[in-house]
Amino acid sequence: MSAAELGESERERDKRHYQRTLFDGIAERYEAYRPGYPARVLEFVAATAGLGPGAAVLEIGCGTGQLTEPLARAGFRLTAIDIGPSLIAAARLRVTGADVSFQVTSFEDLEAADASFGLVISSAAFHWIDPEVAFSKSARLLRPGGWLGLLGTEERYDEPLGAALESLWVRHAATGGAWQRRPSSPEAVAATGLFGTPACLTDSQRTVLPAADVIALESTRATFLSWPHDTQRRFTEDLRALLEPQPAVPLTRRTSVTMAPVQRRVTI
Repeated sequence: MSAAELGESERERDKRHYQRTLFDGIAERYEAYRPGYPARVLEFVAATAGLGPGAAVLEIGCGTGQLTEPLARAGFRLTAIDIGPSLIAAARLRVTGADVSFQVTSFEDLEAADASFGLVISSAAFHWIDPEVAFSKSARLLRPGGWLGLLGTEERYDEPLGAALESLWVRHAATGGAWQRRPSSPEAVAATGLFGTPACLTDSQRTVLPAADVIALESTRATFLSWPHDTQRRFTEDLRALLEPQPAVPLTRRTSVTMAPVQRRVTI
């Protein structure tokens, strides 16, 4: 099925391909301010997929290794890929002494044997893959009985800050909110016909961040990175003014997990 048939225009495709390259230019900031993953999430993934030490796992879009690190600690035989060489370099420094093969490549270009992984997992990165490839290639690379795991993360700021920040994004983006995050969808996975009934988990944890950390975190979003420098500056100034009354910012960090077993292998 082509990108057009899946509802993606050529312009949208070009924008997605451009935006997914931008994180590599902020690898240090990404490493410092993007959160890790609760132990409960990794336990759910391993238990659902029935994985033990030595299991072959592919991580798509590993970034600077926030998910790679706990996967490696679990003893999996891990292949971690990302299109950003600076991101991979940071992940290599973070994850040492483990059975991890890092590759600078896109998932579309990854060369791997059919049925070679027990788990294909991706966090906050699966939506960057060409839609005609994402699910079909994942299914092809999974061994019989293997699982696809899709994770999503988001920060939910307490009100009234949450609504004010949302309005700030929309005002500067001038897209009517079309940029907003897309959480992993069990319905989208099931609709492919390639996977069985999804198993889902949502983990929510309360935390408090300094205002400066919130500003740094929000500046790691693809939408922000794609703006001209003047727009980035104005957004940052407005966000700093918004946060000035509360130097300590309470929020909920939400991690969603969708796990689905492969039903059949496909060729592409």
